[in-house]
Amino acid sequence: MLAEGTQPPPLSPPPPIPVTILTGFLGSGKTTLLNRILTERHGEKIAVIENEFGEIGIDNELLLSGEEQIVEMNNGCICCTVRGDLVRILGELMQKRDAGDLAFQRVIIETTGLAEPGPVAQTFFMDETISQRYLLDAVVTLVDAVHAGRQLDEHDAAQSQVGFADRLLLSKTELVDATQLNELQERLASMNPRATQQAVHFGETPLAEILDVRGFNLNAALEIDAGFLAGAHHHHHDSIGSVVFRSERDFDGAKLQDFIGGIVRVFGDDLMRYKGVMAVDDLPYRVILQGVHALMGASPGQPWEEEPRISTLVFIGRDLPRDIIMLGLQKCLR
Repeated sequence: MLAEGTQPPPLSPPPPIPVTILTGFLGSGKTTLLNRILTERHGEKIAVIENEFGEIGIDNELLLSGEEQIVEMNNGCICCTVRGDLVRILGELMQKRDAGDLAFQRVIIETTGLAEPGPVAQTFFMDETISQRYLLDAVVTLVDAVHAGRQLDEHDAAQSQVGFADRLLLSKTELVDATQLNELQERLASMNPRATQQAVHFGETPLAEILDVRGFNLNAALEIDAGFLAGAHHHHHDSIGSVVFRSERDFDGAKLQDFIGGIVRVFGDDLMRYKGVMAVDDLPYRVILQGVHALMGASPGQPWEEEPRISTLVFIGRDLPRDIIMLGLQKCLR
């Protein structure tokens, strides 16, 4: 019991709600995956926000009518259509959650098949209220193994969806031969070496594979297939590509900060994702860098132990100046 005249301690803010952005070109299987999430009894309470709300063949209760629809499914999920501002619908969902009218533990946002996921991802960094109540976990991109080659050749949006991805889910892999699948996987790795690749069949993906990926967690590990650095044979002229830099020498922190800042100022519009796990100025801990376009953050990571102090940086974007980036980073080493 509090003594007379004392104030109760301030309540700690609730933990942010994790958000997954689900993207992929037309026909890649997003709707199949979403319908499974919305109908399967997986024990998760998930708010699914999608632009094109299709018919769901189960009983549901309409909670909000008007331009937006919020429909509660019988497995505890919520499905919303968005025809307006994403910030507004996220705010409305949070208000209903705070009031006890809706219960959900995480959010999945589906982008339309022709959309680039960048503006959706930026929402969680640019709006202060949204960034306090929601935490962007990952961008998950579905890729149609049958039609991906042509889609990547002809559509910038398809390339951008791959470039932004933390995880790539390859659908319809049973319809292509091993050579065609291997060529697609090499192409995707050349475009985005930091995204893991996994085959899916009719949306039968364990939720654990697409949730809590921690792709936007600054302290999450940066893992890149060493085989990619050896140089995959890549004969496509994709505008989306990657630049990977590794070194066993420490960076000069001041030089590195100036150089990265300059790269972001000049090429920010074309930089989709970039991340680094770096040894800097003999500091006993890793320095973690991550950014989306011109929005960038850095933080201390795990301490260095007995392992070699190897720095790795990856930049993913459109028509990046590979030689400038590589030479500039080399000059930032001590």
